[in-house]
Amino acid sequence: MARQTADAERARLSKETVVDRAFELADRDGLEALTIRKLTQSLGVTPMALYWHFHGKDDLLDALAERVWGEIDISVDPAAPWPRQFRGILESLISALRAHPAAPDLLMHDHKRTEAALRATEAALDVIRGAGFSPEYASAIARQALWTGITLVRSEPGVHHGLSPEELAEHKRKDLVTLSLLPQDRFPRLIECAVPMTGSGDVEFHYKFGVDVFLAGVEAVARSAQGVTD
Repeated sequence: MARQTADAERARLSKETVVDRAFELADRDGLEALTIRKLTQSLGVTPMALYWHFHGKDDLLDALAERVWGEIDISVDPAAPWPRQFRGILESLISALRAHPAAPDLLMHDHKRTEAALRATEAALDVIRGAGFSPEYASAIARQALWTGITLVRSEPGVHHGLSPEELAEHKRKDLVTLSLLPQDRFPRLIECAVPMTGSGDVEFHYKFGVDVFLAGVEAVARSAQGVTD
């Protein structure tokens, strides 16, 4: 009877379904709170049905990271200047990270070179090497691009994971009021910048500015000819 139950559960439980539900739980409660027990309870199956697809939590986290890497659009226009090509990959990375609150932590601790991760890294390196950077500089730029994406998402102004939309709006409101009511004679700049400082302004500016600064630095290195091959 137990064998029949396990077989029935495996038949209706796909790997994609497990990853989808795991992301729901991780995005809501965080990666540390994601356990096999909670996942199986949420799916309404026994642990054995889950182990048919994943050997344990580490295996599951690898699959979640692979999903994020796979969502990055690595297609580039070969006729476009290399900064525009690289911007497209970096912006797609950021979009993939923003889609899941748990994604930055996943990629920050992801050390397994999965197929999707290899493809994304290869595409980034190909653009940078095509720009004339040496392997050493190309590797450094690719690594910094990943960390830039993770940092921008984790540092988005006004974001507090774990809060409902209503709670987040109230938190921003209180923060904005606090800065706005500071003594004018001591903190005039904080007062005039209260809206963007509390994340109550244009969130997209945070990402555009971060990407612009990163690419400006890379282009400055290229112009100085440091690390660029002949």
